Amino acid sequence: MDHRIVGSTLPVLEITLQPGERVVAEPGEFSWMSANMQLNTTTQTAGARGLFGALARAFAGGGLFMTEYTPQAGPGMIAFSAKVPGAIETLDVQPGRGYLIHRQGFLCATEGVELSIGFQRALGAGIFGGNGFVLQRLAGTCQAWVELGGEIVTYDLQPGQTLLVHPGHVGMFDESVQFDISMIPGIKNVIFGGDGLFVARLTGPGKVWLQSLTLPNLAHAIEPYIGRDQTQSAAAGGVAGVVASDMIRGFFGR
Repeated sequence: MDHRIVGSTLPVLEITLQPGERVVAEPGEFSWMSANMQLNTTTQTAGARGLFGALARAFAGGGLFMTEYTPQAGPGMIAFSAKVPGAIETLDVQPGRGYLIHRQGFLCATEGVELSIGFQRALGAGIFGGNGFVLQRLAGTCQAWVELGGEIVTYDLQPGQTLLVHPGHVGMFDESVQFDISMIPGIKNVIFGGDGLFVARLTGPGKVWLQSLTLPNLAHAIEPYIGRDQTQSAAAGGVAGVVASDMIRGFFGR
C-alpha cells in the first residue's frame, strides 16, 4: 500500500491499494477512485464490539455503517479530500496507543481499525449544533488518517502539565492524556467575558494536536453570505442570484 497527501490548503489523500488490501471509511467520504474498486458496507469495522459498537456510535451522533474499499483485478486507487481548509495527519495506530479525535476528524484507515465513542458530554441546547461534545476513540492495529482544521499546533505535555483549550480547537490527542470539560471559572467571566461557557482541560503525559479552524467559527464567518432568504436574492440579482445561492447552500451542506 502506498499513499500520498497532495496540496496544502485543501489537501487530498490518495491511496494505492494492492489486491487483498483495503481501507475503511464512513459512507460517502471518498472523492474519486479507480473503476476496479469494490465497495462493501458493513458494521463490523465500526468498533471492537461489532454491531453493538456501531449502535453506540450512532446514538452518540456517529455513523452506524462503515464502507470498505478494496481493488479487484490489480492495483486500485482511491482518494479522500478534506472538507475544510486544514491538514491531513497520518497515524500508525498500535495496541496500547490509541487516540481521541474530534467527531468529524476520522477520514479513513486500513483494516484493523477500531473506531468508537471515547468521550461524550451534553453541553446544553445550541452548543456544538445541539449534539453536545463528542470525541471518537481511534484504536486497533492500523494506519489511519485524520482531518484537522486550519493550522495545526502540537504540544508534548509532561506528566501533570495542563493545557486549557476552547473545546472546538481540540483536534486530537494521545489516549494517555487526561481530558475533561469544565465551566469557565467566575460568574463575571461567564456573563461578560465573551469566551464561552466551557473549556477543555488536557493533562499530560501525551501529545496534543490543536486546530486553529473550528466548524462553528467557519459557519459564523460564512453566515452573512448564505443566510439570506431566496426572495431577497431574487430581488437583488434575479434568477442568477437564486441559482448562486442554491449552489453555495449545496456546497456547504455536503
